[in-house]
Amino acid sequence: MIRLVLTDVDGTLVTQEKELTARAVEAVERLHEAGILFAVTSGRPPRGMSMLVEPLALATPIAAFNGGLLVSPELEVLEEHAIPENLVAPALDLLESFGLSTWVYRGNDWLVLDPDGPHVEREARTVRFEPHVVESFEGATTDVAKVVGVSDDHDAVAAAAAKAREVLGDDVSASRSQPYYVDVTHPGANKGAVVRYLCGRYELAPEEIATIGDMPNDVLMFAHSGLSIAMGNADREVQRAARRVTASNEDDGFAHAVERFILGPAGV
Repeated sequence: MIRLVLTDVDGTLVTQEKELTARAVEAVERLHEAGILFAVTSGRPPRGMSMLVEPLALATPIAAFNGGLLVSPELEVLEEHAIPENLVAPALDLLESFGLSTWVYRGNDWLVLDPDGPHVEREARTVRFEPHVVESFEGATTDVAKVVGVSDDHDAVAAAAAKAREVLGDDVSASRSQPYYVDVTHPGANKGAVVRYLCGRYELAPEEIATIGDMPNDVLMFAHSGLSIAMGNADREVQRAARRVTASNEDDGFAHAVERFILGPAGV
């Protein structure tokens, strides 16, 4: 029996235009009515998920930065995992060597070098706050929750993620949160760790957790949950890692997954 649902946000819970559909809100309401806990995790900063709290009646911890920062629905810090200070500059250099633009998330600040760089405007619309433009990241290596590499060359993004894992090893977690983003976080900041955190907080077995996602950084939470559901817009690698596949985020795939696989006769 599923007692908690953990979902990714972008590409999963919301549409491509970053909107919650009425059907998605209704699906979460039905989870609440059934006594099933509901939680969200994302590469977004905490402020970038605050707009979900009221419409979804969130009461569980919010796992921002892929689990690098866990906050209450009121955005009070519960647990924090920063990238080791000595690895921030090497991570930035590695991503830039693949031609990626770089961002740094530090505390409440989103730091960028180029305000007109790829996806800056889109990210600002998504998280609903503007970046802080800096001339360099020198001196911004402490308390860094996430380093991001950004490019519309999706092959370069995938290659940079793989190289970061190879070079930086077990000292960081590096994965794609979107085809055009690679996120570098603390090694304990991954969505598998988010599942383990929620299991401990609510005294749940992994088999009582359902997870829903669309990107490679969601595969770790799939591996730690009893029921894993990939979105129809996920690539084949992600779909193969899940037990079930739902419709795309443009076709209310999140709501369909809840209705069919969790609340419906096909649920476990």
